[in-house]
Amino acid sequence: MDPVNDTPDRPRTRWGVLGRPDFRLLWTGETVSGLGNSVTVVALPLIAVVTLDAGSTAVGLLAAALWLPWLLMGLPVGAWVDRRRKRPLMVACDLVAAAALVSVPLAAWLDALTFQHLVVVALTCGIATVCFNTAYHSYIRIVLDGRDLLEGNAKLQGSEAATQVAGPGVAGFLAQVFGAVTALVADAVTFLISAVCLKRISVVEPDSAPDAERARLRRQIMEGLRFVARDQYLRPMVTWGAVINMALMGYQSVQVVFLVRTVGLHPGTVGLLLATGSTGGIVGALVASRVSRRFGTARGLLLLQAVTSPFALLLPMTTAGPGLLLFATGAFLVGIGICVANIVVGSFRQAYCPSHMLGRVVATTMMINHSTIPLGSLLGGVLGDAVGYRPAMWITTAVVAPSWLILAMSPIRRERDLPRAQEPEQAFAKG
Repeated sequence: MDPVNDTPDRPRTRWGVLGRPDFRLLWTGETVSGLGNSVTVVALPLIAVVTLDAGSTAVGLLAAALWLPWLLMGLPVGAWVDRRRKRPLMVACDLVAAAALVSVPLAAWLDALTFQHLVVVALTCGIATVCFNTAYHSYIRIVLDGRDLLEGNAKLQGSEAATQVAGPGVAGFLAQVFGAVTALVADAVTFLISAVCLKRISVVEPDSAPDAERARLRRQIMEGLRFVARDQYLRPMVTWGAVINMALMGYQSVQVVFLVRTVGLHPGTVGLLLATGSTGGIVGALVASRVSRRFGTARGLLLLQAVTSPFALLLPMTTAGPGLLLFATGAFLVGIGICVANIVVGSFRQAYCPSHMLGRVVATTMMINHSTIPLGSLLGGVLGDAVGYRPAMWITTAVVAPSWLILAMSPIRRERDLPRAQEPEQAFAKG
């Protein structure tokens, strides 16, 4: 079987996939909006904690609201996206998210901001994210014409990781100088820039199926579920993703409160510390292709998870002063492993799944993976208030450390490279 890290059959340029104008527009829009998203991830909890004096349970609820739409509507959205043109839907999602985020500073300036308002904004942005991301993962293959998927995903993941470095620092600075709600204005602008970049992409999408040829929504959803459940590669990946996401969000829902109230840091320092930890994502994006070529996509995935996941246990050891290096080191190394996994698994999915089912497969896997995020967010928040912020960090990171064993116990361990280009009937026969 051909490996997922396919070799392109067109002449290479010094810029690689960035030499293609359509991909460059997609990359630019996603990089800018990614910066805004990483600002929001820090700004919303800071608004809840600093402005509204919320506890860790409330912060966990806020994070859960952002991810709950994946659980409630992920599967039908996947079938729906397979029937629609991707770009107009993505533009509409950008505009909805921008409007929702602008409402927060407007409410704050009118002295009418409430925690319930933040929850509604988080839910709205979550719904827009479900629709956008499901279309986006299919649209990448359209823009790249099915080629250079590993490189394209590495570029996108790399820029996303870079914005996660800059975003928390920007959020902390804006929160300290102008107030946390001001940071959301910048995020709204980035969504507008993303919409403009998407509108300028010239690639022609294939026609969607005529109404007479469309299967019933329920049947399409079940096809996506069966495809994932019966496949020997997708099944363990989804299981691992669900476990790791629950644990990651468990400690991430507590970490801002932990750093502010237990470690005693100011908002600006929290932003800088989170930015330092996020540099692991940049390194992961830079080494993903190299590791995949050296060890293979399957072996490289396993190797990076086994080496990096245990370092999550450094996070709850964090103390003020030199002890902050423990948090930065743990987040840095875990970030490398997660970023490489996102690139390899995302590229595998795009190359492996039939094009007419890709939206459903993406939605199915992301729904299962993301369905545990609200649970993890709520669990982390409740644990923080019930047993303390540091013990909650210990409990959740203790799940991250051995999670790679789920992949190690699957057939992936016997492969050097993950396969690609399976027909539906071949994939259904697996497992």
